[in-house]
Amino acid sequence: NRVVFVAMALALVGGIIAYRELGRLEDPEFTIKEALIVTPYPGASAEDVAMEVTNPIESACQQLGQLERVESESLRGRSVVKAVIRDRYDRHLIPQVWDELRRKVADAQALLPPSVRGQSIIVDDFGDVYGIFLAISGEGFTYPELRRYAEFLRRELLLVDNVKKVELFAEQQEQVFLEISRSRLARLGINEDQIYRLLTAQNVAADGGRVRVGPEHLTIDPEGGFRVPQEMLDLVISSETGGRQLTLRDVATVERGYSDPPRRILRFDGQPAIGIGISTIQGGNVVRMGEGVRKTLDRLKPDQPIGLEIGEINFQPEAVSAATSDFVFNLLKAVSIVILVLLVTMGVKTGLIIGSVLFLTIISTFLVMYMEGDLLMERISLGALIIALCMLTDNAIIIIEGIKVRIEAGEDKLDVVRDVVAQNQWPLFGATAIGIIAFAAIGLSEDSTGEYANSLFWVILIALSLSWISSVTATPLLGYLFYKPLEKGAGGEPAADPYAGVIFRAYRSLLMTALRFRWVVMILMIFAFVLSLYGFTRVDQSFFPPATRPQFMVDVFLPAGLHIRETEAFADNIEEYVRAQDGVAHVASFVGGGGLRFLLVYSPESENR
Repeated sequence: NRVVFVAMALALVGGIIAYRELGRLEDPEFTIKEALIVTPYPGASAEDVAMEVTNPIESACQQLGQLERVESESLRGRSVVKAVIRDRYDRHLIPQVWDELRRKVADAQALLPPSVRGQSIIVDDFGDVYGIFLAISGEGFTYPELRRYAEFLRRELLLVDNVKKVELFAEQQEQVFLEISRSRLARLGINEDQIYRLLTAQNVAADGGRVRVGPEHLTIDPEGGFRVPQEMLDLVISSETGGRQLTLRDVATVERGYSDPPRRILRFDGQPAIGIGISTIQGGNVVRMGEGVRKTLDRLKPDQPIGLEIGEINFQPEAVSAATSDFVFNLLKAVSIVILVLLVTMGVKTGLIIGSVLFLTIISTFLVMYMEGDLLMERISLGALIIALCMLTDNAIIIIEGIKVRIEAGEDKLDVVRDVVAQNQWPLFGATAIGIIAFAAIGLSEDSTGEYANSLFWVILIALSLSWISSVTATPLLGYLFYKPLEKGAGGEPAADPYAGVIFRAYRSLLMTALRFRWVVMILMIFAFVLSLYGFTRVDQSFFPPATRPQFMVDVFLPAGLHIRETEAFADNIEEYVRAQDGVAHVASFVGGGGLRFLLVYSPESENR
């Protein structure tokens, strides 16, 4: 009994610690088994892109043994090839597949036009979920100002615990525009290519070497590059006809701006914004990450520019924390209901013993989940505990009932405990194994459904296994300690017959009636079974239940070829209408493509240029 008590104490303390330390996510970790190969081919038509770029890359992808299918889109000046990998390659194997894909695409570069070779970009991480998605905006702030602060925040947020990656979204690319007067160039006999060659040769970082000056070894730093755009105008150029020398400012103007039209636009509450997406490390705790992000933002708040706002498009830690709290509340309710029913039907002692064993089993499940490493607290694993809850008490009830009846009848306590456990441990083990096997199809499935719902099987396996272990160790020990023989009557018989209660008498009567009319009962059972099969076909099927998030998303598709500014204006009209509705807190718009993947079930639209 000392060994059992020590094991129970260790499981209790370890389970409480594990509950606090377990990683928390809204959805299970899941790998999007797709990769994009994006290859720019400036100036080429869609047909040329398909023939000269897309086809060779497609052929390279098709040599991949793990490939499920390949999809491609050839646009003017750009090729996009999507490689979809077979479902059986999970998150542990998929990195090796991407490495092999990179080698195949690298080998295919020799078949591409010379100006395109080495330009293919493989994107294999667009399945990352950015649980925290912030929007930086402010009236009167320019994109360069927003971007500078966003990059500052990015550096600070990367230092927060459990943060894997911080991605900027819709940051407008800053550019320098050099506008040349072609009429003046023609009069002066200057070629545009000459200016381009001079700019390229001038704006280069070169190693000037080193020189010994006395005892020192000094580095020579040639300052040939341009520090600010205006320095470009001081570049000296020569006329090819008259030999006249002049500066670039005589034929050109320069200004700093950002790419127009932009590739993507983010708007938050009617203001231009830059997004910041934050993802969690594998096996990380998104709730703790959220706490760290909030602390960092609060710490930087005093130095935040006046008028600049940081809004929340999505803050997953709050949803995960609420879901965990709801689970704990529902679990406590379920345990309370079980204990209450046991108290009413089996007495105070029995109810408290089984309730204690049930709590120990659940808390030990958290400990094993933490020790396993890959199991986290998310909607599937928490749901598995709720499903298993109704089965966790079965083993303990059978053991404790046999012990209770025989001890109260006056038999030797130690002999009773030994006999009851010896008689029931292997039948209970078989019943527990059958309950586990019922969910094995999910845990052993190699498709995407199996990967997503994998924790359902493993958590049920752990919980039911622990319930069997506790039923043959902790439950007999508690029964031995708390049950005592009842006082005997005058004839030496027990003062109370455990099977003389109202419930047992009613059940005996029902059982005898069913045995008397057994053929009627069999026919009714067959009819009920057939009826249930038919009813099952009428049940709506949906893998993901309806979302309960107080958030809606509307996809708007306008005619192809429309300028992105026209799409932005159309989105602005929708924003204005939605913001005027009661109950709307914030409105975010993604123009030119979808946003970052801030939910596992959200598949962002690809960039439309």
